[in-house]
Amino acid sequence: MTVEQNVLQPGGAAKHQQTFLNQLREITGINDIQVLQQALKDSNGNLELAVAFLTAKNAKVPQLEEATYYQTALPGNDRYISVGSQADTNVIDLTGDDKDDLQRAIALSLEESNRAFRETGITDEEQAISRVLEASIAENKASLKRTHPEVWSDSPNPYDRKRQDNCPVGLKNVGNTCWFSAVIQSLFNLLEFRRLVLNFNPPANAQDLPRNQKEHRNLPFMRELRYLFALLVGSKRKYVDPSRAVEILKDAFKSNDSQQQDVSEFTHKLLDWLEDAFQIKAEEERDGEKPKNPMVELFYGRFLAVGVLEGKKFENTEMFGQYPLQVNGFKDLHECLEAAMIEGEIESLHSENSAKSGQEHWFTELPPVLTFELSRFEFNQALGRPEKIHNKLEFPPILYLDRYMHKNREITRIKRDEIKRLKEYLTVLQQRLERYLSYGSGPKRFPLVDVLQYALEFASSKPVCTSPVDDLGASAPASGTLLAQTLPSTVEQQGPSSSDVPSTSPVQRSVIHKPFTQSRIPPDLPMHPAPRHITEEELSVLEGCLHRWRTEVENDTRDLQESISRIHRTIELMYSDKTMVQVPYRLHAVLVHEGQANAGHYWAYIYDHHQNRWMKYNDISVTKSTWEELERDSFGGYRNASAYCLMYINDKEQYLIQEEFNKETGQILVGMDTLPSDLRDYVKEDNKRFEKELEEWDAELAQKAQQEKLLSQIPRAPAPSPAPVQAGEPEYLEQPSRTDISKHLKEDSVQAINKALAEQEDRGPEAIMDTAIKLEYTRLLKLAQEDPPPECDYRLRHAIVYFIQNQAPKKIIERTLLEQFGDHNLSFDERCRNIMKVAQAKLEMIKPDEVNMEEYERWHQDYRNFRETTMFLMVGLEFFQKKSYMEALLYLIYAYQNNKELLSKGPYRGHDEELISHYRRECLLKLNEHAAALFESGDDQEVNNGLIIMNELIVPCLPLLLVDEMEEKDIVAVEDMRNRWCSYLGQEMEPNLQEKLTDFLPKLLDCSTEIKGFNDPPKLPSYSTHELCERYARIMLSLSRTPADGR
Repeated sequence: MTVEQNVLQPGGAAKHQQTFLNQLREITGINDIQVLQQALKDSNGNLELAVAFLTAKNAKVPQLEEATYYQTALPGNDRYISVGSQADTNVIDLTGDDKDDLQRAIALSLEESNRAFRETGITDEEQAISRVLEASIAENKASLKRTHPEVWSDSPNPYDRKRQDNCPVGLKNVGNTCWFSAVIQSLFNLLEFRRLVLNFNPPANAQDLPRNQKEHRNLPFMRELRYLFALLVGSKRKYVDPSRAVEILKDAFKSNDSQQQDVSEFTHKLLDWLEDAFQIKAEEERDGEKPKNPMVELFYGRFLAVGVLEGKKFENTEMFGQYPLQVNGFKDLHECLEAAMIEGEIESLHSENSAKSGQEHWFTELPPVLTFELSRFEFNQALGRPEKIHNKLEFPPILYLDRYMHKNREITRIKRDEIKRLKEYLTVLQQRLERYLSYGSGPKRFPLVDVLQYALEFASSKPVCTSPVDDLGASAPASGTLLAQTLPSTVEQQGPSSSDVPSTSPVQRSVIHKPFTQSRIPPDLPMHPAPRHITEEELSVLEGCLHRWRTEVENDTRDLQESISRIHRTIELMYSDKTMVQVPYRLHAVLVHEGQANAGHYWAYIYDHHQNRWMKYNDISVTKSTWEELERDSFGGYRNASAYCLMYINDKEQYLIQEEFNKETGQILVGMDTLPSDLRDYVKEDNKRFEKELEEWDAELAQKAQQEKLLSQIPRAPAPSPAPVQAGEPEYLEQPSRTDISKHLKEDSVQAINKALAEQEDRGPEAIMDTAIKLEYTRLLKLAQEDPPPECDYRLRHAIVYFIQNQAPKKIIERTLLEQFGDHNLSFDERCRNIMKVAQAKLEMIKPDEVNMEEYERWHQDYRNFRETTMFLMVGLEFFQKKSYMEALLYLIYAYQNNKELLSKGPYRGHDEELISHYRRECLLKLNEHAAALFESGDDQEVNNGLIIMNELIVPCLPLLLVDEMEEKDIVAVEDMRNRWCSYLGQEMEPNLQEKLTDFLPKLLDCSTEIKGFNDPPKLPSYSTHELCERYARIMLSLSRTPADGR
């Protein structure tokens, strides 16, 4: 039952009616209370008839307002915030004639009303998660449409799965379980919660037959969660598999549906189960006192609801866990909270005689861990389905909650009244300012200060009249042919004054002037708009008035803007006094959802309180992050990613994040030392198994190396010719031991194969391979046809995108796809191995005359060059942003040269030439300035260093800038650099400096465009495809935020 139902219903009959109204609202999506009441009345209280009436009549209802008093139509809007109370998010189509859907909708709603109190055993609410859990573990063939491939296959090389130093451990996605990973990692990184789970001891009677279904589910789940947390602490693996923990959930509920789970709903259920498990233990250990549940103490708080219902005042205390907040219509978290804490008309709370209804919520007890559930989904009545809200919503790293506390309610009410008054005054000022900034009565409006300035310029203009022929002739071509062709009638009017147009010309004699049909120019047309008749005295008065008015308008506008700024500042600082910053909560974790309402991907940003940095937990990947990246992905409005859940912790409760200490030595306990003995043994056993896996891999490699060595010593007859698949295999489809690109392609191949298997389950390997190739090609074709932003270059993801954009021959693309599916890395799975063999067989059947292998190799070499150019550009720009200009220059030079060669073959073969040219030029200019500054210092060592920079870096690069005369900016830059050094010629300086300058200047002023030899290309680091795309996107995004001079 919702908070409104608990608090606002004085009698049983009204309570029963309100329950029906809420159910109608949830089923139909209609929020107009009068429409719902009328439908209920017409149906004599029959819920089924009421629903049928509303859907059949297609009741026309107004749109949901931002501050609607009753807000239970959307998932997550149930104001009973205790864990486990969120409404089912299934959408049921009620527009058709199917009575089963109608019955099912009513049944679901009726079930919802019975969930106010927890019961022993499996509740109806808990069964909602079964649809997801079955899909998560079974990897259902009829998989969901997702924006990301979320199932990873383990690399056969265990070193790829080895944990690096003390890097946090990731969680493997075992099929639509990114929601599980995001929530579990957020909770695991709460050290107090981690300790509670790790040190949980099952009740003594746990070995006996469980008393009910809850115990049958919760205790085994707690055991597996302890094991999972222990592995996250001490495993030597890069990531661990959570299947056993999720398996417990799956076994508890059975269903055949498949969908992704909702993070907030899963968090509700998870904490509910943990609470039950700890409750069992607490009840066993209680000693006559009421048992304390650590989950309740950690995640639950209380608020007081104070309000008026139909003129009657009420107060009621409620418990809450996750606190839901509406996002739509608000710009930041405080606005969301203000709207959530005040509902309806609250002006009447202190008056005795009022019929208005409304309520305020005041926190009386805040939990140490405060979780806000951001409602980013709304039901689209027209489409009949939920939609995601992508609006931007800002939230702070430190949130002060003093203004929402019951103890501060009097001062908060005063401040709210003051803010309301200021905002009303602010609205008046903004309206007045708008009249100045958008002046006029027509459709087009302009700033008044500009209107007065234009009037002043017009009044001050002098009317200069000229002959229209002279005026046009001045702008015509020198030959005068255009004038002769376009204005014969005008010339005729002026008389035979030009020898170029003889008076006997038949053209002149035949001209007939037709007023209103020919374009005639007035004889006294001014060159510029200006007053025709104005005296000096009139002009003087008018100019004085316009100047004075313009000054007055400027002063008024400035005063209004300053007043508005002061009011904004006053509102911002309203809660900044000392009494209102006593309850700080620090942002601990942000759970992000990317995608739409029915599909997407989850990950988490979690704050490392000891290293003071943000970490990004994205399934198996755990990487360092920044607040800037978190803002971009979490605030919303940038793309389809936005925060869905915010976890704050009490900044004064240090025990939440405090490390454990050894009671005897006082030393901090880390890693395995924090684990109880049984979990320590469990982790050690798992680590032994992993170490054995590493040893077996090393032994296998050593055996292969020994065999190759022995084979190389045995003389063999020359082989006929290498198999086509070996000869033509491009380097970037290498084995896992040499590069990670094949792993990236392997994931794409596995995804295509799984989709093909789902579509053609009963077909043979060849048919499935053909379907998989078509699906992969369709996906890549779509990427090639999109127009992504600069930071997202799909060509880096796959060679075929590059080939399609550059119109590579069809045979080249076909062979590349076959090689992708014939890669031996697909041999890890029986189904994939069969497809791999079919692809390899088809490759061997390709005849030499069917595919030109030289052309094939040229295309792949071009793609390798493109990736290499990208890395030169990326590393060069990274050095440039670090102001390491000497290092950046060499990378940018090679990026430009390689890119120029690529672009000579086609416009989509390389990158933006102007971008590379700009930063290459900027590097040279900054190094030139640095070298000149060293020269001006006069110190021998500094002077020599400056000349070394010029002779070894800048002078050899000048021909590169001069070789293309079309690059005007490069030529100007070269002249600027030369002029800087030439300016020293007329200055007094030491003889030794004069001698060095005289020796250096001829090299600088050499106009030859012959390109001198450079050092070998700088060494490039090795990047996987994922790393390359991610780093390239990061550097290009940073460039878009950084203004570039001259670009």
